[in-house]
Amino acid sequence: MDKNYHIVSNGRIERQDDTIRLVTEDDEKKYIPIEHAEAIYLHGQVDFNTRLMSFCNRQGIAIHVFGWEDYYAGSIMPKRGQTSGRTVVEQVRAYDDEAHRRRLAAAFVRGSIHNMRTNIVYYDGRGRDLSEIRDELETIETRVGDDRPIDELMGVEATARKAYYRAFDEILPAEFRLGAREYNPPPNEVNSLISFGNSLVYANCVSAIRATALDPAISYLHEPGERRYSLSLDLADLFKPVLADRVLFRLLNRSQLSHDDFETDLGSCLLTERGRQTYTMAFEETLERTVDHPRLKRKVSYQYLLRLEAYKLKKHLIAGEPYEPFRRWW
Repeated sequence: MDKNYHIVSNGRIERQDDTIRLVTEDDEKKYIPIEHAEAIYLHGQVDFNTRLMSFCNRQGIAIHVFGWEDYYAGSIMPKRGQTSGRTVVEQVRAYDDEAHRRRLAAAFVRGSIHNMRTNIVYYDGRGRDLSEIRDELETIETRVGDDRPIDELMGVEATARKAYYRAFDEILPAEFRLGAREYNPPPNEVNSLISFGNSLVYANCVSAIRATALDPAISYLHEPGERRYSLSLDLADLFKPVLADRVLFRLLNRSQLSHDDFETDLGSCLLTERGRQTYTMAFEETLERTVDHPRLKRKVSYQYLLRLEAYKLKKHLIAGEPYEPFRRWW
């Protein structure tokens, strides 16, 4: 898999001959090796022009932009490597078929709850008493039915996530507290990290879907809407616990992030430039980790698991293969 490159400094990103160059506000020049680039993530106040956009399009490099308060703002996607009218037609048919859509939505919710629960089980066995939340999530998962309306499935998932977030204050050091899940804006460090990590997972799912012929705007659990890739929201729910949350737990429990890596302004708590750099490095290291895949009989990276999930959904829609959501097995 190619690599993601995160730009957390303010400055200008531009084409320089046959590569990409970042010029910081201090006139420092840094180069991005495009032959290994999957996507570029812009976190700072970064200027760029159409010459760069055209170059990235030809090279197949996505640009993901993060705006005020670290929220995902949008993507500039290169032309699609794969297009398939049949795939889009089958996506729409599944969406219009109420029973089919409910089955897919229920699968996403089951997978999401399972992956939340694996985190709880992991920390319950390491000195935290999380058995009550573990059992609660197991009970909630039994309420996911293939025939339940979409709004009820969303409610079940929200109930599970609320229970799951209660465990954060037990898992994290005493000086970092989540309290309640809040955003827009995030009021404390843990809420800030959750929002930032979730945005990175979402953007990576956008890139993974782009590698297939799936339309990222046609989704099943989340309602398709204007100006968003709602299918990425469906897939991201499966991977947030495995990617964003585990990175958060690791960085805070190992004191790799401190209060100095956050800044508070007008009631919002956001990562500093150094904090973003620390988090994105840990996130990318996690994406590059590999696990033994039981079906493929080889090691695959966490990042490749995202793409596999998109391909599994496509095979289900085109060939009728049963869709089983990603459920962490290790």
